[in-house]
Amino acid sequence: MKLTTKVILMMGALSMAACTNAGKLGGGAGDGAFDPNAAGNSGVIAGSASDPASTAYFQQAVGDRVMFEVDQSSLTAVGRATLDGQAAWLLTNADYTAIIEGHADEQGTREYNIALGNRRADAARSYLVSKGVPSSRMQIVSYGKERPIEICSEEACYAKNRRAVTVLAGGLTG
Repeated sequence: MKLTTKVILMMGALSMAACTNAGKLGGGAGDGAFDPNAAGNSGVIAGSASDPASTAYFQQAVGDRVMFEVDQSSLTAVGRATLDGQAAWLLTNADYTAIIEGHADEQGTREYNIALGNRRADAARSYLVSKGVPSSRMQIVSYGKERPIEICSEEACYAKNRRAVTVLAGGLTG
């Protein structure tokens, strides 16, 4: 996901959070304002990271990325655990689709890294399919080394760039 999109989503979530305290602007009980502590209200703000059906929750609580070892597309135990959470979330939230992006570090040729990113994205998609997520709800794309999170010639940077990221689309019903 592009930085601009992340910033817009974060600003939206912060704006929504700022609107939940009716007392902050002189509102009080009985004025029709939402009271998260009132009987029947769970305090969950739709679309926020506390809403289990939101993309923000998926990214922050479930985890939207799986990391890989050098020149590998096989899933680690940690990666499988993250994908287990993604599968459960996707099965519960059937109105979402996903694009799984494959990424690589800067080492190697562009062509090699595009192929490696493709294998990584496909490994994540295949695992989600094995957990019951319909393949028709997922697509894969490889960016190879073209969209790094970190740019430097050190292992710490390389490690952050070896990933598959699940990007959600949909869920805009109601």
